[in-house]
Amino acid sequence: MKGFASDNYAGAHPEVLAAITAANAEHAVAYGADPWTARAKELLREHFGEQASPYLVFNGSAANVLSLRALCRPWESVVCAAGAHVNVDEGGAPERIAGCKLQAVPTLDGKLTPELVASQLHRIGDEHVVQPRVVSVSQSTELGTRYSTYELAALAHFAHERGLLLHVDGARLANAAAALDVPLRAITTDVGADAVSFGGTKNGLLLGEAVVFLRPGLDEGFAYLRKQTLQLASKGRFLGAQFVALLEGDLWRRSAAHANVMAARLAAALVDVPGVRITQPVQANVVFAVIARSATDELQRDWHFYTWDDETGEVRLMCAWDTTPEEVDAFADAVAQACRAASPPR
Repeated sequence: MKGFASDNYAGAHPEVLAAITAANAEHAVAYGADPWTARAKELLREHFGEQASPYLVFNGSAANVLSLRALCRPWESVVCAAGAHVNVDEGGAPERIAGCKLQAVPTLDGKLTPELVASQLHRIGDEHVVQPRVVSVSQSTELGTRYSTYELAALAHFAHERGLLLHVDGARLANAAAALDVPLRAITTDVGADAVSFGGTKNGLLLGEAVVFLRPGLDEGFAYLRKQTLQLASKGRFLGAQFVALLEGDLWRRSAAHANVMAARLAAALVDVPGVRITQPVQANVVFAVIARSATDELQRDWHFYTWDDETGEVRLMCAWDTTPEEVDAFADAVAQACRAASPPR
């Protein structure tokens, strides 16, 4: 199964599994009233600021949906990129469960700008029209691009001036922070974000994400929403223990940085291969490229990766914390051979 399909395909990091095993030694109070969860919340506040209010949940869809459910009232909407995970890969859960309309904006690189958000701010105060409340950005984006601190600060400033909130879908926040060589708070709290869905599963956890509210008061009633939305873990210590392993040292950064380096290595190996065209800047742990369809068909007999766009032949090649240089080099060689076979010399 080793390949480049998704960082979700990777197993749990050995340090995370060791933390789970250690937490399994004896009984502990249920529903998050345990020492591991308390320590995890303390560490999340260390990374995001003492004012932060963190909550642990099972998965990324829940983290996003619960964030939006907490920030929006039933008549309010979320402005996001058309390709954002909340729009195309949550199975309609933001609308069905959070009950908020998504205003999806087409982008070239997966990133919103103040100008793109402004295009969605019409008829404010008109009771016949849904009212924008949240701007949701993915960091890094679904296309592997990342926002700079300046870009995020500009979005937060624009949103706040208009009474809006900024939510960061941080399923791969660690990859963005590692690539920018900044702390987690530098691309969330310090730029003015209001809430973040902090990903763990894609960065070596067995399961588990965190919803972190970055401004006091935004989490009012959230404990009830989490329970009502079936995301309160009875044996919460096993979520807490994983976040302790991830955040107490530099595991979050080590794992993310390694995945980023492997993506850069893969892009460098493919960029000069005839028949391959890199389509997006490689700024995190993924490479997007157009490969001849016949070559892709041949490659997918032995390697796991997704075709992102059937019309153009664009594929997504995702690296993970456990991707090895040998796997990258072997795959790049396979791509070169498949492309040569697809376009033999005349």
